[in-house]
Order: sequence, then C-alpha cells, then structure tokens
Amino acid sequence: MIIIGLGGNLATRQHGPPQQTLVAALAALGEQGVRIVRCSPFYLSEPVPRSDQPWFVNAAAVVATALQPEPLLRQMLALERAFGRVPSPRNAARVLDLDLLDYDGRIMASRDLTLPHPRLHERRFVLAPLCDVAPEWRHPLSGLGATELLARIPPDQQVRRLQEPEAAERHGNCG
Repeated sequence: MIIIGLGGNLATRQHGPPQQTLVAALAALGEQGVRIVRCSPFYLSEPVPRSDQPWFVNAAAVVATALQPEPLLRQMLALERAFGRVPSPRNAARVLDLDLLDYDGRIMASRDLTLPHPRLHERRFVLAPLCDVAPEWRHPLSGLGATELLARIPPDQQVRRLQEPEAAERHGNCG
C-alpha cells in the first residue's frame, strides 16, 4: 500500500483555498499516472509546532502507481513547485505539502527520502486521516497499527474533521 499525506495552509491564485488546492493536487497526480485509490476527509489542524500562521488543511490518500519511491517523490515535489510552493524554512506556511508516508512497507533512508516518513507516528494531523484510509496499516518499524499510534498522540495537538465521510464520497473520495 502506498500512502501519501497532503496539506496546505495558504490559498493559491489558481486553485483558491487549501481544500480546493488539495483536490486540484490529487487531480493533477491522477493526470500524471498516480491513481487515487482512497482519500480521507479533510482535517483542519493547528500548525506543529504551534505558531501564529493559519491552520492547515490535511488529508491522506492511498495511491497506486508504477513509479518507484524516489521517482514518485520527485514527481510530488515537482507538483508542489507547479502549485507555487517556494523554498521556505521547515514548518513554514505553504500552499501545498505532499509527503510520501509509506511505500508498501519499505524501510529505506537515502539523501532525499526516508521511509516510512520519519515523523508520521508523532503527528495527529497525519494519523487521523491515515486511519480513515488505511485503519489496518501497521508502521513498518514499530509494528504498531495506525489506530494504536493515533491513541498515543498527546491530546494537545488540535485536529478536527472538516467533513463527514459521506460528504467525501460525494466529492470524488476526497475532502
């Protein structure tokens, strides 16, 4: 199972607010040969670490592709740039953030990519949507399930679902 995380907290001129930008990014991935199998509802989450920047909209998607992990990551980064993301400090506000969370349970670390994503188990804004699309998923290193990992997150990370799953299904299985 290949799982990606999506997020953003700034509007784009071309696509509008973050929710619409995420939908457009998923459509663009589909046009580039990355099939969206399932997508979570959108979540609104406070920045981590806390700051005065706008809250993020986040989602997770299970995808299918013939691309290997590093070419997939390069494609995702190119899409971020095409949507207007510019280099910025870590955890800064951004129009689009695409993360490769897991690729068929592979464990790898290269200069450009670490799998599974090195901080996914620490972030409610990643685990809550991940539980929606892949509740059976298990962390390749710890062996813990998605719901177990989510239960371990401190309650101070503020995340709330923006739409119910039925609404997501009406909007092409995302958002």
